[in-house]
Amino acid sequence: MAASAMKTRINDELKTAMRAKEKARVAVLRLVMSEFKRIEVDERVELDDARILVVLDKMLKQRRDSIAQFDDAGRTELADQERSEIVIIQEFMPQPLSAAELDDIITKAVSQSGASEMRDMGKVMGLIKPQVQGRADMGDVSRRIKASLG
Repeated sequence: MAASAMKTRINDELKTAMRAKEKARVAVLRLVMSEFKRIEVDERVELDDARILVVLDKMLKQRRDSIAQFDDAGRTELADQERSEIVIIQEFMPQPLSAAELDDIITKAVSQSGASEMRDMGKVMGLIKPQVQGRADMGDVSRRIKASLG
């Protein structure tokens, strides 16, 4: 099975960073590639671009959570390290959706699913998630769905 385009791109960027002796970039890209490899070995699957987006999105969320904890603890050097990792990982994410685009997607999903109350949120989220994965914060999406249903 052929490697996904995103995985190939990240691997090529890793090689370029190694040649340029960019230690911080190499470390982050190796971390990303090792996470891909771990999932492929554990689940015995070949990652496609959609799944890679999910993995990268999860890695970004973990770093944002870490930044909040490091800032609360007064560990600015560790928070800055996480921020620099976020910048590198975000290079491989698709263009984020604007608020208007996100609201439009939510409105269409609500009408398409026939949702009218909070208990229908799962249906709406199921329609929206594949469209916005990696392009919007799922916590924000959830809040917007609740607002439109509530």
